[in-house]
Amino acid sequence: MWRNHRSGWGWITIAMHWISAVAIIGLFVLGWWMTDLGYYDAWYNLAPWWHRSLGMLVLGLTLARLVWRLVQPAPRVPGKRLERLAAHLGHIGLYGLMLAVMVSGYLISTAKGRGIDVFGWFEVPALISGLPDQASIAGVVHWYSAVALMSLAGLHALAALKHHFLGRHDVLTRMVVARSR
Repeated sequence: MWRNHRSGWGWITIAMHWISAVAIIGLFVLGWWMTDLGYYDAWYNLAPWWHRSLGMLVLGLTLARLVWRLVQPAPRVPGKRLERLAAHLGHIGLYGLMLAVMVSGYLISTAKGRGIDVFGWFEVPALISGLPDQASIAGVVHWYSAVALMSLAGLHALAALKHHFLGRHDVLTRMVVARSR
């Protein structure tokens, strides 16, 4: 039940999915909230530190998810051919946007050559810095890809609900409870 099989997701995939979902929604809300903080606000420096730290952990989790996805089978997708294609493209879009958001956030944070302190546990080094307008360009990419990610994630959730309630497929329950083969 820990590993995926052709009829369902394993507990590792399910846990990574829901931890990612909650963290990404939380990062979006935190990011939106912190853009309105004033210089003298008590959270002015703390909120971005939390945002960067969580973002780096979610980036690591996303990379782990991609590796896990490559080495584990994916369950069969129910539905018509067009629905299966839409699901496949939607998942590619979600992963692509997650990476775009996190890599652009990394580029914003490391634009001046400083690494990212992750909760005081370790530092992610600034491997790319000093590019012309790095922080500004990455900031635009970060914002728009985050909005696109939230929109696509909303469609993803609606599709899961549609398949569960209207199509009577098990795609939603498979992502909630791992089953033995």
